Amino acid sequence: MERYMYELIALTFIIHTIDTLSYSVRLSSVKSGQFALSTSLFNVFVLISRTANMLQGPLIGALIGTSIAMEIDPVYDIRKVVFASTGGTLAGIVLIPTFLKIFHFAVARLETTGSVPLLIIQALSINNIKLIAKNSVMPSRETFQNIRYHDIPKRLLVFNTLLTAVYTVGVLAAFYSATLVAPEYQLAASSSSGMINGVATILLTLVVDPRAAIITDQAFRGNRPYSDVKTLVVLLIGAKLLGTLLGQVILIPAANLIAGFYE
Repeated sequence: MERYMYELIALTFIIHTIDTLSYSVRLSSVKSGQFALSTSLFNVFVLISRTANMLQGPLIGALIGTSIAMEIDPVYDIRKVVFASTGGTLAGIVLIPTFLKIFHFAVARLETTGSVPLLIIQALSINNIKLIAKNSVMPSRETFQNIRYHDIPKRLLVFNTLLTAVYTVGVLAAFYSATLVAPEYQLAASSSSGMINGVATILLTLVVDPRAAIITDQAFRGNRPYSDVKTLVVLLIGAKLLGTLLGQVILIPAANLIAGFYE
């Protein structure tokens, strides 16, 4: 059971680190003016995150299945996994300056090589890894200076917080609800995870992404200052961090709600 926990925590940490770094790609695309190349390169990171997310389900299922067989309550283990999402978000925040520096260089190299696999092979060389470690940068106070909070829709931040909370605990709550229902409903309850995360993803795509894209495109065309995109990224990441913490609050109510539907 401990093996499942360590793997699950590691995957969750990776998923939320990459998700957090994805917010900063807006800064790179606006600053470099290479929007298409930036998007193409970042799809590689998204693929890693999605692969990790795909592997997360079976591990959660194994954890819950073992807990049911041993007749123990896995809620504390699940909370550790939720905490890993917060840790991954914080790690992403710390890594953003270094990530942007490397990402900007990688986009320029991609234009030369024209091949993402070749770029990855070059990046994994010993010399390049040492260079990356040497040029790591920590976040500075300047990142949070001149933040124009009033130019970013507050509703956007509220939605991002709530939907992040649902996305963070959706799968976990659905699988945990299987421990709260009769045996004949356990499979149905755990299968709700895909539907819950699917709804959260759709709402993020329909509500949060379009508005954030509008602000980014306006800055890209010069109709907004670059500082607005910087503010957008800082606030969205802050909302995401708050959402992972909110996930701890809604975990049990969400599991009870799912269990109540089947009971």
